[in-house]
Amino acid sequence: MKKVFLAIVALVTLSVTANAQVRTPAADQQATFGIRGGVNFYNWNGGDASLDSYTNRVGFHAGIYGNMFVTDRFSIEPGAYYSVKGSQNDDFLNSRAVLSYIDVPILLRFYATDGLNIFAGPQGSILLGSTFEGDFLGNTFQWDTDAVNNLDAGLVFGLGYNLPIGLNIQGSYDLGLTPVFKDSDANIYNRGFKISLGYSF
Repeated sequence: MKKVFLAIVALVTLSVTANAQVRTPAADQQATFGIRGGVNFYNWNGGDASLDSYTNRVGFHAGIYGNMFVTDRFSIEPGAYYSVKGSQNDDFLNSRAVLSYIDVPILLRFYATDGLNIFAGPQGSILLGSTFEGDFLGNTFQWDTDAVNNLDAGLVFGLGYNLPIGLNIQGSYDLGLTPVFKDSDANIYNRGFKISLGYSF
């Protein structure tokens, strides 16, 4: 997944090498509101030895954002997204965790050009549901758990590009800093990549 993210970075960088490094003045920029969604590639991470058998689980995210310029090159972008995270275990049950959150990032974007931008910021997440699943003899079994922390906090880093007619594309990495499980000494965190497509009104 890291190779995919690096490929996106290279593609966006190449696409703007011919552009002049000019910015529209902040006074001429308008605050925008938009919708954004995409695919998640999440895993439990943190260096705990028990995580060696876990791999990325594919989920999705969708939500809204607002973007307001504070200088010619910097903008602040709060957002709210429904996001499905979790992890996959390649054991005999093909067991997996499906964790649903409302993510609320507050991002600071730096624009190298009118299109290319990099961003980072804090993110708080509220747990909506936590389900564990497993397959046995052709059947899927599910069970809910209250062992997962109701709140998660982390950092978001990424690279974006504004396309014509209001479209934008970005790739980002979520670095979870709050342990997944309550009352646990294990270093297990929600961490993963996201690829998103958005539209600004």
